[in-house]
Amino acid sequence: MNKIKILLVEDDLDWLHMISEFLNQENDFQVIGKTTTHEEALELVSNTKFDVVLLDINLTENQLDGIYTAVEISESNPEAKIIMLTSLNDEEIIKKAFTAGAINYVAKPNFEQLPHVIRLAFSHSHPMDVFKEEFHRLKREEQLQKLTPAEKEVFEHIEKGMTQTEIGKKLYKSESTLKNQVNKILKKLGVKSSKEAVKKVKRKGL
Repeated sequence: MNKIKILLVEDDLDWLHMISEFLNQENDFQVIGKTTTHEEALELVSNTKFDVVLLDINLTENQLDGIYTAVEISESNPEAKIIMLTSLNDEEIIKKAFTAGAINYVAKPNFEQLPHVIRLAFSHSHPMDVFKEEFHRLKREEQLQKLTPAEKEVFEHIEKGMTQTEIGKKLYKSESTLKNQVNKILKKLGVKSSKEAVKKVKRKGL
């Protein structure tokens, strides 16, 4: 039987071991990697064949760095099934988790739900899978709503990696006009460079 391969990222060592033992009792589960830090989590994801990631929202005290770890995992592996573990029940934090790419979250006191939630994620039948793409499209639109249609067109070419010279030729804009539009885009998005603008929109404002 092919087992569901699970990565577990959790900064509390006691909790890490307890959850690992709990999950490994399931005949169809195998915890193939465990770590406590953001950096090790990204390395594990890059070098391990896995099916599901269980990721604590707080890897460093109360810094919510698990959310940013989820963003980076999603960027490197858009198909990754990420389930957030949390002791928090704050609506805004939960929204950020889904924005980061998670398809579900489980409150730690309810850890008994994990086998069901993991199987649901693995079977590709989780409801959030259906809405994830649309949700991310809406978050992108939310980021770009302050831009005029002309500025959006310029930004889309910046996203493709085109230089200002290339964009100017493509859209028949003078250097001064294009420079003015780019500066307005950066100001509206609250960033200092085109690279930062693309990164912020890609990360849905997180």
